[in-house]
Amino acid sequence: MSENEATTTDETAEDAGVAENDAPAKMELQVEIKDIGPCKKHVHVIVPRKDIDDVHDAAVSELVGNAQVPGFRPGRVPRDLIQKRFRKELGDQVREKLLMESLEQISEEHELDAINEPNLNVENIEVPEEGDFEYEFDVEVRPEFDLPEYNGLKIDKPVREITDEAVEAYQLQFLSQHGELETHKGPAEKDQYVEASFSFTHNGEVLGRFNNQTVQLKPTLGFHDAELEGFDDLMEGVSADDSREAEVTISSEAANVDLRGETVQVTIKVHEVKTLNLPELDKEFLGSLGVDSEEDLQKQIREMLERQAKFDERQAARTQVLEKITESANWELPESLVMRQVDNALRREILEMQQAGFTQSEIRARENELRQNAVTTTRQALKEHFVLDRIAVKEDIETQPVDVDMEIAMMAMQQGENPRRLRARLEKSGMIENLTAQIRERKAIEFVLSTAEFNEIPSEADRENDIEAVDFAVCGAGTPSEESATDDDAESDDE
Repeated sequence: MSENEATTTDETAEDAGVAENDAPAKMELQVEIKDIGPCKKHVHVIVPRKDIDDVHDAAVSELVGNAQVPGFRPGRVPRDLIQKRFRKELGDQVREKLLMESLEQISEEHELDAINEPNLNVENIEVPEEGDFEYEFDVEVRPEFDLPEYNGLKIDKPVREITDEAVEAYQLQFLSQHGELETHKGPAEKDQYVEASFSFTHNGEVLGRFNNQTVQLKPTLGFHDAELEGFDDLMEGVSADDSREAEVTISSEAANVDLRGETVQVTIKVHEVKTLNLPELDKEFLGSLGVDSEEDLQKQIREMLERQAKFDERQAARTQVLEKITESANWELPESLVMRQVDNALRREILEMQQAGFTQSEIRARENELRQNAVTTTRQALKEHFVLDRIAVKEDIETQPVDVDMEIAMMAMQQGENPRRLRARLEKSGMIENLTAQIRERKAIEFVLSTAEFNEIPSEADRENDIEAVDFAVCGAGTPSEESATDDDAESDDE
């Protein structure tokens, strides 16, 4: 071996030794982990005195080298003085380092796949001056389950034919968003509109009132927590100053626990009957939509309906994949986790419908349906997340930045919004993380579908077209004025 080779080898060995010394030494931890509920662990930790002293000595040495103490040069301050003068700072530093390093070691050695941070109140934890350091905490972890075979699944594929009649029906629905309401002199007909006030009573007690709401006479009127079936039949023929009464049953998962499953009386007072005048398909109006002719508009509508059909296929596939994968899964989820995720799951569903180009009225109808079954829907959505996450990990599926950029660009085009403003709004509302996870899960579903065997079945009719949704609850939670304020704020932020 040459002299240069020997020197290089020695330097390499020395560097390796330095790197090894820089790595924190493993503590001699005593760890006890107990199951205390679905996906929930209680962890009791004992850090021996020797490890405490090692961390304390290292903290003192660091302060000796850096502390500014009058009368002493840096690095020359006596250790006893450092320990006395910086007692509190040392205590906080030692506690934080012991907690951080022990938690990292526990996570590695015991494979605790935590969903969130441990519920540790650091300020109430003290490291004793003598003896071992003990602390304990509860933590929610990902469910443990065996992932069944997901290749070659048999999936029913809903097939929807996009007919000329379907395009015309959607065009009418689309144009209604740009129409103008005016007073109708005669009795109300189905699909017309009424401006009315709603009041809700239960056992003689008034639950809430909502005034001057304009609603379309469709087969079903959907609230956040109930549905009024036969709404168009009930209201057909009404005129100004007429009243109608009906009953609704509160959803079993309504926010108001006491009224779940209860029957509530609804009184509807009509103030005015209205009819909708659709805009003329002239050059000026078509130009405002970014098209040159009615044929171009119908072409875009057909493309949007095809995207919605793909959305329905994806939703049906997702449901079937989950059903098949969770057939043998008996793992439960903690209620605290489910309740925290209720709003998150709702936002994700709305985001997906926006991506598919559904109208605001269709989205509101779906939103109210989800609110009425919020807990069950969220529990299923969480199981979906964990299962698809496992598939994504196993198949090395990830979301790339370009995936997010393309998704935002597509959403912006569909909503007629600037992509940068849309991204800023999504970031402000915390939806970028949702979007990233959503794309990853979609990729996992697409992987499963790439190996699936399909059986085509006719697609069911869209129920959302038969639902008129209002943005308030029978039990009084949420008001239309709150929605207006939120929308105004969002517009102000965008400007």
